[in-house]
Amino acid sequence: MTTIDPDFAAKEAKQARRERLFTRINKADAWLKVLGLGWITPMVKAAAGDNPKAQMKDIWQLFCVPILAIVLFLTAWGTLAPKVQTSLGAVPGPAQVWEQAVALHEDAQAKAESARVFEERVEQRNQRLIDAGRADEVKDIAYTGAPSYYDQIWTSIQTVFFGFLVATVVAVPLGISAGLSVTANAALNPIIQIFKPVSPLAWLPIVTMVVSAVYTTNDGLFEKSFLVSAITVTLCSLWPTLINTALGVSSIDKDLVNVSKVLKMNTYTKITKLVLPSALPLIFTGLRLSLGVGWMVLIAAEMLAQNPGLGKFVWDEFQNGSSDSLARIMVAVLTIGIIGFLLDRLMFTIQSLFTFTNNR
Repeated sequence: MTTIDPDFAAKEAKQARRERLFTRINKADAWLKVLGLGWITPMVKAAAGDNPKAQMKDIWQLFCVPILAIVLFLTAWGTLAPKVQTSLGAVPGPAQVWEQAVALHEDAQAKAESARVFEERVEQRNQRLIDAGRADEVKDIAYTGAPSYYDQIWTSIQTVFFGFLVATVVAVPLGISAGLSVTANAALNPIIQIFKPVSPLAWLPIVTMVVSAVYTTNDGLFEKSFLVSAITVTLCSLWPTLINTALGVSSIDKDLVNVSKVLKMNTYTKITKLVLPSALPLIFTGLRLSLGVGWMVLIAAEMLAQNPGLGKFVWDEFQNGSSDSLARIMVAVLTIGIIGFLLDRLMFTIQSLFTFTNNR
């Protein structure tokens, strides 16, 4: 006589749900790692009952160790900073830097409120003129107050992406040409080797003079300081993309190249269907390097070109020389580092959307 377990169906359904849950977790883990959030996976698995003891090693390695390192760094910083005296006083510790970060946030809110009030007054003035039948006197008056810290961050991000996009448009086609043609590679190689090590501080005076000579209008789409900073970023950041694109294209499997010859592909089809898909991993590696270089170059360029971004903020605080200036500069340094990390994660995420590995 066969005994039927009345709970068998329920247990089987529970097991199926458990397997589906962990399948979803494993799929999400690939993208969490891309975003730098891989430490979430072992926590979720432990919470879901997947042998919490076995997950503790990963939680310790991926989450606890970085947190402990940050705590040790902040402790060392807070302990040693007051012992270093500068012309502006002692080096600020984490508490003083946090205070200035909060002060910059509050200042940005106050400036945003001032801009909003100004725009409301301009709108009310214009409406009164329209109601009085004097529409020809309506003016769109721009707010001329000092930019907030967040405005300066946004200016820097816009500048670096403009320079980076121009560098990409120039570097990728040249890299493809160098990778496909031995003659083009021989022509470009000495230029790359000569100009790749040039500092942005050397490019900046040349770019400033050229922009001043060519861009003579004062009411154009871009400010001269913006163009100077962006072009300097372009000149310094295009080389990693160019080199990696050429390397990726030249490393394509020769069998694929022979197949393209057998199929008599034209140049456009060969590049779009064969060359780019095969070279994309190295191209994106170059793009990530270029964006990182561009972000570093931008700060120095903004300092000297006086483009109203983070570089100018650091320079102005240095020139200000108040007791809070050093702490504000350190806020900017931390902001620059965090944004640089986020830009790299952004490029890595885009790379993951367009390229594939053995694990994804």
